[in-house]
Amino acid sequence: MANLVFLCTGNAARSVMGGAIVRTHRDDLEVVTAGTHVIEGMPMSWRTRDALGALGVKADGHRSYQLRDGDVAVADLVIAMAGEHVGYVRRVHPKAAPRTVTLKRLARDLDGGTTDLTARVAALDLASVTVEDWEDVDDPAGGDLPEFEACAREIDGLLAQVLPRL
Repeated sequence: MANLVFLCTGNAARSVMGGAIVRTHRDDLEVVTAGTHVIEGMPMSWRTRDALGALGVKADGHRSYQLRDGDVAVADLVIAMAGEHVGYVRRVHPKAAPRTVTLKRLARDLDGGTTDLTARVAALDLASVTVEDWEDVDDPAGGDLPEFEACAREIDGLLAQVLPRL
């Protein structure tokens, strides 16, 4: 069973969406959602909940969670929602850098081959990749429900590309 960590800033929208979508579609993956700068124990906003609901996805009981050493130590992949999150992992959890990638780059670059996931991730040489602006999933924070729904749809579409390759 592969271990995935979905990472955003506050663990209140994007990473919650990614984790909840994966849990809805795949029960063979272990999923943790976390943030880089979190006030722990906070529920997701109603906008995140409603945006997920529009996709038929639930994240009942979610509480915000700060990324920890133990999370990255067991992760096969740390899936970041923006370049700043990749940078955070490289600074704070450097041993996880070879397994940390933005969701957009993962959707573009992960090989769907028959070798195991660890080998396919290693082939991406993620610790050396220069993260580019196009890789960010825009943060809907501060927006209204339409921005949250657009974000959830974008993450859902990217995961539709990634999940068959995991």
